[in-house]
Amino acid sequence: MKRKLRMGMVGGGIGAFIGAVHRMAATLDGQIELVCGAFSSDPERSQKSGAALYLDPDRVYGNYAEMIEREKALPEGKRMDFISIVTPNHMHFGPAHLALSHGFHVVCDKPLCLNMEEALRLEKEVTESGLLFALTHNYTGYPMVKQAREMIANGELGKIRRVVVEYPQGWLSTKLEDEDQKQASWRTDPNRSGIAGAMGDIGTHAENLAEYITGLRIKELCADLHAHVDGRLLDDDGSVLLRFANGARGLLYASQISAGEENNLRIRVYGEYGGIEWSQQDPNDLIVRWLDKPMQIMRTGSAGLYEVAAVNTRIPAGHPEGYLEAFANIYRNFAVCLQARLEGKEPEPVYQDFPSVQDGVRGMKFIEKVVASSNSDDHKWLAY
Repeated sequence: MKRKLRMGMVGGGIGAFIGAVHRMAATLDGQIELVCGAFSSDPERSQKSGAALYLDPDRVYGNYAEMIEREKALPEGKRMDFISIVTPNHMHFGPAHLALSHGFHVVCDKPLCLNMEEALRLEKEVTESGLLFALTHNYTGYPMVKQAREMIANGELGKIRRVVVEYPQGWLSTKLEDEDQKQASWRTDPNRSGIAGAMGDIGTHAENLAEYITGLRIKELCADLHAHVDGRLLDDDGSVLLRFANGARGLLYASQISAGEENNLRIRVYGEYGGIEWSQQDPNDLIVRWLDKPMQIMRTGSAGLYEVAAVNTRIPAGHPEGYLEAFANIYRNFAVCLQARLEGKEPEPVYQDFPSVQDGVRGMKFIEKVVASSNSDDHKWLAY
């Protein structure tokens, strides 16, 4: 019988940003309910967070291992169906690995892990278990991103020649990590963030968006990363030249010291016959430029779009759809696939569209290669 899916959460306690985003996105469609959590490594803080969310105190746990073990011991009709991992990067692998080994499906925030070794282990475990795994590269959830992808896949732009993707922010223009700012402190700490700063945090979004929209894989790259703020241990700005498998060339720029910028993720893709442009700060618009006819502006919710864009559109044309709705599309698609699994059915292909563990491995490889290229004496081109 169809029912709401039961979600457990690791991380995302009081004061956390991304945990609240995941909870809103997961529950937006009424298909998922939060039933348990290990919201902090501090048991008292975890209990306070659970109380604020009106959860049963017996299902608010002191750590993720306790949560997974105790939930597994519950009757099938009560235990959680999957976990959502919303911790800093260094705490992704442990709960994902333990959840998979206990038969639980996983949704995980990006990037996939702390390093490539962990990423490859998770990929192997997901493949061998057959369990569902979603990685929340949320920008792939926007309807007009999906429209752009379908246009390119169907050859409307011809062979792709040039990809330009950028993600500038300005919030780390000062040494905010010295001011006990939680988000800045872990993102600039190699022990918790990994070997990359801006490139790991937002550069992976740009990399994922470029490969998702174009359907192409990056073949080689050449990177220049830098920490502009004195004393910062990880990059806060960088540029990457890209070569794609089909011969297309690209440029990726990610920065957290571009003063005055907010979250200005933007992509332009040019083919033989025309080009597309999309910006997440104006997400309802997809600009299409042609060699031989006037420019078009396609709008979310308007007639004539591809099915995948329409399916991921929630409200009538003219009403803004944004970050939370795109995030929710990933959770909704994951939920449809999991519901189908529980009912012994095959989900429709349009709902099987969410970032996977393999996308996460691509992201970790990107981080590894850009850092290695930037650290080389002559900024070498490296195979990707």
